[in-house]
Amino acid sequence: MLIKTRLMTPGPTELVHEAQLSQARPIIHHRTNEFIRLFAEVREGLKYLFQTESDVLIFASSGSGAMEGAVANLLSPGDKALVANTGKFGERWLALCKAYNVETREIFVERGLSVEPERIAEALEREPEIKAVFIQDSESSTGARNPTRAIAEITRNHKACLVIDAITGLGVHEIKTDEWGLDVVIGGSQKALGLPPGLAFASVSEKAWKMIEESKSPRFYFDFKKEAKNQARGQTAYTPAISLITGLRESLLFIRNLTLEGLIENAATLAEMTRQAAQAMGLKLFAHSPSDAITAVRAPEEIDSGEIIKAYKKDFGITIANGQDEMKGRIFRFAHLGYTDYIDTIGAIAALEIILIKLGLPIQIGQGVTAAQKTFTTRREAALASSRGGQQ
Repeated sequence: MLIKTRLMTPGPTELVHEAQLSQARPIIHHRTNEFIRLFAEVREGLKYLFQTESDVLIFASSGSGAMEGAVANLLSPGDKALVANTGKFGERWLALCKAYNVETREIFVERGLSVEPERIAEALEREPEIKAVFIQDSESSTGARNPTRAIAEITRNHKACLVIDAITGLGVHEIKTDEWGLDVVIGGSQKALGLPPGLAFASVSEKAWKMIEESKSPRFYFDFKKEAKNQARGQTAYTPAISLITGLRESLLFIRNLTLEGLIENAATLAEMTRQAAQAMGLKLFAHSPSDAITAVRAPEEIDSGEIIKAYKKDFGITIANGQDEMKGRIFRFAHLGYTDYIDTIGAIAALEIILIKLGLPIQIGQGVTAAQKTFTTRREAALASSRGGQQ
């Protein structure tokens, strides 16, 4: 039987075809007018993705590089920061703050839950000297979504800068950087942009730039001021990932043509299809307030989630993700972001029915697929009705 490979992990994701092909072109030199024009184009495109009028910094690194840069540029040793620890990537904020001798206040959140804005407000009221709040928009290790906009309503009236790890959230959820008053928003190339890993992005507000001026932490490569100065001239401080930036232009054009709203709606529809299908099969979701980037499903008690993941790869060529750390073996995760469509999703749901039947669960063929198709049809009809109403 022919088996096509499909990548349905939260990162890397399937590559946008035009972006993939563009990286096979002969490479250009980065200290040329040709690169300056290319760089200006992608910097403008990133403003649309981030919903900001400010410049978005570009680094040759994984998203964690820009996360480190946010800590190093905003804070000085001994400064206080608040971290919402909602999963593995919340723990990364804690580790980064520790590396730069920042005094952290941790809000620990039970895995699968989202941080409550009231806990952020209480912490800031208790210690008004806190200078930065670090959260994830979408915690991909658990599939939970944090209430970014509600938290921004709190921090915009406080001296603390709000720093959002939106690596898995950009292009998936509505994130209005300027309108909501988000101070630093971080993205990565290997998520909704449909590019290979290797580029990190950071938008920086005026409030954050003022704090950067006061920071005394050491930094070299991830120096926001140095990069902003160079990138305003169409260059980078150090050798850029030229081929990835060439692909980035194509990914941003793809999003422009689809529209950001269309990309977000696509992820929302695929996520709801998956959630409804899982529950129709008697499975339980892990996140209480799920992200549209990824659906984390609890494995049946008698089954290690690794068995499901291996069957997906062996029998259907589909790669999905296991749980991480203490969640490994307990959950399995499907991604919906970026260059993923209806056929990918309905195929993965149909495959899950067969896998669970082979593992001895009392699943009926079509049980999940029917629920997913009903969800897709309902959402599509609602979208068409809304579109017709808007044209009247």
